[in-house]
Amino acid sequence: MNLPVIDLFAGAGGLSIGATQAGCDVKASVELDATACETLKRNNGFHGNVSNEDVSKISGQNLRTLAGLSSTDPLVVVGGAPCQPFSKAAYWVENGEEARYRRARAQGQTIDKPGTKSEARPDERRNLVLEFWRLINESNADGFVFENVPSIRHPKNRPVLEAFIAEAERAGYFVSETLGKAVEHGVAQKRERVFLLGSKKKKPQAPAPTHALPGKNVPGLLPAFTTGEALDGLDDERYFEPEEIVAGKWADHLKTVPPGWNYKAHTAWAGHPNPTFVTETRFWNFLLKLDPNKPSWTLAASPGPWTGPFHWDSRRLRTVEMAAIQGFPSGYQFSGSRRERVRQLGNAVPPPLAKSMVSSVMEAVA
Repeated sequence: MNLPVIDLFAGAGGLSIGATQAGCDVKASVELDATACETLKRNNGFHGNVSNEDVSKISGQNLRTLAGLSSTDPLVVVGGAPCQPFSKAAYWVENGEEARYRRARAQGQTIDKPGTKSEARPDERRNLVLEFWRLINESNADGFVFENVPSIRHPKNRPVLEAFIAEAERAGYFVSETLGKAVEHGVAQKRERVFLLGSKKKKPQAPAPTHALPGKNVPGLLPAFTTGEALDGLDDERYFEPEEIVAGKWADHLKTVPPGWNYKAHTAWAGHPNPTFVTETRFWNFLLKLDPNKPSWTLAASPGPWTGPFHWDSRRLRTVEMAAIQGFPSGYQFSGSRRERVRQLGNAVPPPLAKSMVSSVMEAVA
């Protein structure tokens, strides 16, 4: 029998897809967002019984019942609690201090760098990490895969991660912590995620890379997957989206940004004859444009109108292109408005990376 899996905080379903591709049988997916639930339901075969619920209001027994599992059936729980409380945006200095520092530095002024906050911003979603652990424990799962953004390791956020690990080890799980680099697992994107891999039988091993980092030639590893390869065949009118058209204040600037560059192409630093910007005065992804010969930068869940990465043809990426960059299967359907589809994709775990992580836990619980 294929190992049964339940996906919590399922979102667009990246972890479920990876688990299915690893040979597991995803029995149920739990997600609070109704639009994301519609996405899951549109893609039968990956997500099992889809439940639009708040995980804090269900029990481990509820999970097993939802998945059609008895109390003794094997089970692996996967999921990633909302990452917003742990993202960089949650601990960047507020009140404009960071922006003032960057402007002063760009102008050659001497100024002390503002320190990061020592305490986390209040956010009830931080508690969902321990709700995830509670359901692993209550459902008596044989193993688990937990994922979140790298900044969950930040000193302000680290106690949440450490509490999870401590509780799991006290309950008899062997836990491994690893930083997963999507590009090392065949994804055309330099996205990184922290994973906790748990098993009651033995310590899961971090999966070995299948692809080399960009620009590296490593014997035994495939070359990094590029955006040009990922998006091949998608520059077709069948996939056109009205929102992809770029218009407004910086549209002409974007057209002359070379592939792989950002706003800095329009600075004196880059040798522009009529510079518009000064380096280090904008965020790095302002007017950021993809290079078809390299992997993409991380896709954002809530990009601003001039936040990249943009397509090298000076337009916004299409939903189908973002899905390809994330490593979703061809033909996977997303529900909701353009904004909702982008949010789902930007928050998703790349399925090939998920497959590698779930495979490691499968080996440890076997």
